[in-house]
Amino acid sequence: MTAAGDGEGFHAPTLQGEFFPGPILFAGTPFEFNRIMLVRVVATILIVTVFWLAARRARLVPGRFQGAIEMALDFVRVNIAEEVLGKESGRRATALLTVIFFGVFAMNITGVIPLLNIAGSSVIGVPLVFAAIAYVGFIVAGVRSQGAGGFLKSSLFPPGVPKFLYVILTPIEFLSTFILRPITLTIRLLANMLVGHLLLVLCFGATHYLFFEAAGTFKVLGGVTFAAGLAFTIFEIFIAALQAFIFTLLTAVYIQLSEEAH
Repeated sequence: MTAAGDGEGFHAPTLQGEFFPGPILFAGTPFEFNRIMLVRVVATILIVTVFWLAARRARLVPGRFQGAIEMALDFVRVNIAEEVLGKESGRRATALLTVIFFGVFAMNITGVIPLLNIAGSSVIGVPLVFAAIAYVGFIVAGVRSQGAGGFLKSSLFPPGVPKFLYVILTPIEFLSTFILRPITLTIRLLANMLVGHLLLVLCFGATHYLFFEAAGTFKVLGGVTFAAGLAFTIFEIFIAALQAFIFTLLTAVYIQLSEEAH
């Protein structure tokens, strides 16, 4: 109805087209390298470079750049690690939580960076890797704090419960602690970044179509979809930071639950 001539028409984004692009290098091998993997490599190089630049010229009285990096590091240490775990445990977990927070954020924010335009965490590999790191982290913390037997006992047999209820409660606790935690961490991050990318592609794809191919008054709607695209871009920046915070906060909570026998 809105076609203005011989244009190709509007094509809605698809999962296959957006998240499973063709290979750039090593096609047909186990080392196949595509656009999303390139985005992940770029994000990794950028985040390493930022912290390397901040550390190589660190001064007692920090400049603006070093001060901004230190504020970000303090946010993770104070507002997540120490807030959830306390001073002592928080200090031990700060390195892990810092890597998770900035790693997840770097992979998320590529979705709104020009020329990259897709989150490295919008395909399951990256969310799964970070979930596995969190999984190993809270299990190691529990074993270190309580011993292997104590950790399993406190996780699977909560105290203060009638023994006959363990028949029901223990399988539920096992499923919740050792199966659902990494799955929910993975799916939450993946779903948010996947949907966010589809919304941006839909808005800006519709804008291009309405401005350049639609007929007559339908072109006016291009301004609406363009404004929506800008709004969703700002929202995606917020979501990128929020999901990094939630992922890191939940990791800290799982560590705290693993360390406390009660």
